[in-house]
Amino acid sequence: MELNVEGIIGSSPALKEVFKVLAKVAPTDSTVLVTGESGTGKELLVRALHMSSRRRDKPFVPINCGAIPRELLESELFGHEKGAFTHAVRTRPGRFELAQGGTVFLDEIGEMDLSLQVKILRVLQEKEFEKVGGTKTQKADVRVVAATNRDLEREVAEGRFREDLFYRLNVIPLHLPPLRERGPDVLLLADYFLKRFCALKERACLAFHPQAREMLQSYTWPGNVRELENFMERMAILCDGKEISPDDLPEKIWRDAGRERPVPAPLQEVLQGFVWPTLEHLKEQGLGLKEFLDSVEERLLQEALELAGGVKNQAAELLGIKRTTLIEKLKKRKLDGN
Repeated sequence: MELNVEGIIGSSPALKEVFKVLAKVAPTDSTVLVTGESGTGKELLVRALHMSSRRRDKPFVPINCGAIPRELLESELFGHEKGAFTHAVRTRPGRFELAQGGTVFLDEIGEMDLSLQVKILRVLQEKEFEKVGGTKTQKADVRVVAATNRDLEREVAEGRFREDLFYRLNVIPLHLPPLRERGPDVLLLADYFLKRFCALKERACLAFHPQAREMLQSYTWPGNVRELENFMERMAILCDGKEISPDDLPEKIWRDAGRERPVPAPLQEVLQGFVWPTLEHLKEQGLGLKEFLDSVEERLLQEALELAGGVKNQAAELLGIKRTTLIEKLKKRKLDGN
């Protein structure tokens, strides 16, 4: 059976090793425990496992064990009978019932309460369960895949996770490496996310300055793929130029790369030889401060337009302002050609 890894971007040796294990375990019904740091894409990997299995035409039913209050999680997993508790006004199926024939994905299983872990163990051992408030035993024809960003062996040693459940879940361990260990995948993902977000924002796709690419590659990405995806969305919205330059990168990326952001030269040095106007000059010309500043701005706007050949995007770049800001200023001074 061909491995279906749609949606997982990367070709690094570390990811290829994961795919190798995935290809072997996908056609089986063995229980899989996926481990990895937060933001590495564990759910994408589990979906690829389901889509490459014999159960791919049946439901894939995920549940985040850490996002649902402890007192409601049992009902979410196994369903409940009418009247089982105060607000149980009708009988309701749980995730295991909805997933019959398919896959149940128990995400963040390390967050699950010990009392509920016993019932998951029963599902794995006996392939059966009961609804909350029910007496009828139901068969569970499901494949169980779990994931966690916790060290479950340490959780077992400290008494927060059942040892017997850990071994039942850990039949096939599958570790998804953090982004910092995936080498060239960083830039593959950066290009993919940037292209996608620029298209969504209806703007021309940004390029990367070579030094910016180098710094993105060397950054450790503690938030993993999720952090990279969010950062590329931010760049697609906030970057004013045609490319992402090192100046667009936040201080933490500069620090992580072991570099110091260049400090701009003091204004006095930049303007060396420039003759500063004095109040006496303004008085001689019969100008107030506002009139003087307006005349300077208008002159610079005209010069930028001339240098850019009338192309407003380029003129805005020359002035270091947004295109919308330039258009507003031109309209205000009736320089927009209308």
